Amino acid sequence: MPPLPELDPVVHGRLRLALLSLLSGVEQAEFTWLRTKTQATDGNLGAQLLKLEEAGYVAIKKKFVLRKPQTVYRITETGRQALAAYVQALKQLLGRL
Repeated sequence: MPPLPELDPVVHGRLRLALLSLLSGVEQAEFTWLRTKTQATDGNLGAQLLKLEEAGYVAIKKKFVLRKPQTVYRITETGRQALAAYVQALKQLLGRL
């Protein structure tokens, strides 16, 4: 039996997986939209997005709109590849059942 595939621990977190999945379907997303979709707290969402940014899976752009700060996120090509590899590893695992 071949070894079990590795699951990327950065992607494997429930909220991080949800964030990458959401970002893969849009060009970019504001922090508030992601918070609404995931129903996460500001602190938890910010911490998980920071982990994704540190891994190079998301890019962050901060700007001001009408003198209010706005943070926009987008998935990077590295993030897309990591998500695709994670899904493929899950399929391999599930195929063993």
